[in-house]
Amino acid sequence: MPVPERFVGVGELWFWLLILVATGALIAALARPHAVVHVVRTGGIDVVVLVDGSASMRVRDIRPDRWQRAVDFVRTFAETLSWRDDRVALGLFAHNAAPQLRLTRDPNALFFFLDHLAKAPPFRLEVDTTWDTNLEEGLYWGLRLVEKNEELYGPSANARAFVVLTDGQAWSGNVSKSIAATQRRAIQTYVVGVGTLGGGVVPEPVWPSGYVPAWAEGGPVHSSLDRSSLQEIALAGGGRYFELEREPDRAIALRIIQDVRSRSAAQVREESTELYWRFLMAGAGALGLALMFARERPHLWWQMAAVAGGLAALVAFT
Repeated sequence: MPVPERFVGVGELWFWLLILVATGALIAALARPHAVVHVVRTGGIDVVVLVDGSASMRVRDIRPDRWQRAVDFVRTFAETLSWRDDRVALGLFAHNAAPQLRLTRDPNALFFFLDHLAKAPPFRLEVDTTWDTNLEEGLYWGLRLVEKNEELYGPSANARAFVVLTDGQAWSGNVSKSIAATQRRAIQTYVVGVGTLGGGVVPEPVWPSGYVPAWAEGGPVHSSLDRSSLQEIALAGGGRYFELEREPDRAIALRIIQDVRSRSAAQVREESTELYWRFLMAGAGALGLALMFARERPHLWWQMAAVAGGLAALVAFT
């Protein structure tokens, strides 16, 4: 006697259609598709940090001394930066300037130099040029760092600024000339005062064989923070004046960074984004829907295994 066959319903058709959709989505995900999107982001900043290394920066009116305190601030400043599109250069100055690091996006390069400069500046107390603070020379070499970077890599859309850490003691050079040059290049100068108004005595160097040169004869040299001069320089440079110990280092760093970044134009960039996870999610969703149309138990177990495999692939890819 013939046995009538059961008509396959629409549910079975949907089951296999969803299986095909899920399979296609997983195959597309394995191809690792990409899409180009336009992203609007705030531009980065270029900051040249200039640290005074003259003899007066060894005064201990703030702990451990002015130099080490300035280096600690530079480290905090670097830790506050996002480093996404930001770049930092480092230069030292006394009577002469000593550029240390070109503009770089690598924080490790900056921290390397800070580690080696942590205890004392490279300018020796036994040399007479150390007993002079030539900010004009420091700003000039800061400009040279910016210009050299443009020669190598072309103009940058980043907003630019100088951050000068100094006590303002024994100025020399034509500072107004250098300030005018930075203004022509749209570079703001922020000044961070290091020291106290009460000041302290500059430590005497250990002279070889006890011989004191003629330029070093005389009594102890007292050094105090020249706040008024530093405020004038910051005002002329289009920046702001800050002072260590008056507010936390991170607060000063954040205010400088935000102020400079506010002048940076928004940039539209083309970026490539991966789409594989979207196909994986679509495949997993299709498998889950197919489970609702599975009428036979073997299909159900097979479907559950497929869903588990799809989820495992999703975790592995992400």
